Order: sequence, then C-alpha cells, then structure tokens
Amino acid sequence: MNAASTALLLTTLHVVAGLIVLAEALNKMERCDPLKRGLTPRQRVVDGLKALAWLLLALGAAGALAAPVLLSMGINTLPTHWLRLEQPTLDQVLVLLGFAVLIVRTRLKEG
Repeated sequence: MNAASTALLLTTLHVVAGLIVLAEALNKMERCDPLKRGLTPRQRVVDGLKALAWLLLALGAAGALAAPVLLSMGINTLPTHWLRLEQPTLDQVLVLLGFAVLIVRTRLKEG
C-alpha cells in the first residue's frame, strides 16, 4: 500500500467515523437538559457533564468532516496555529473510530 492510498484510507475512515459520532452527539445533546426542573444538584452536574462531553465530541467530529472539505478547496492555513488543517493522523483516526464503533455497538445491542 503506497502513501497516497494509505492517506485516502485514513481520511475515509476518519470522515465515516466523524459522521457517526456527530450524528450520535447531536442526538444525545438534544436529550440532555441540565436545567430541567426537579433535578438534584448532583443530577444537574452529571447531566451538564454529559452535555459538555457530547458537545466536545460533536465539535471534534465536525472538524473531522470540515478539514478534508477545506483542504480540497485549497485552504490549508488558518489564522491561528491551533486550527491547522492536515490529513488525519493514525492516532486521530483510531480515537474517532473507537468512539464510532462503541456507538454502533450500542445501537446494535439496543436492537
């Protein structure tokens, strides 16, 4: 397998995993309500942390989807160094793919 096909495979896996994680994160965030009446302070914190975690996963997954599009448009630099656009690395693909597999597994388990 040459470098170009490896990069394409990693990008494809990253985008597919990003779609799965983003869809699930938006679904979960819609159901979180840390401001709901009647929650104990502990329940409020737990629901708030859950909402925050899914928000962070949604933002990361959206970045996984946006980067290849922006790179294909020739946009490869952004004003700040922490918003760099690049092909996904193996560790980035594996982490996002791991979350995607857990999500799919849970959905299959639920029926």
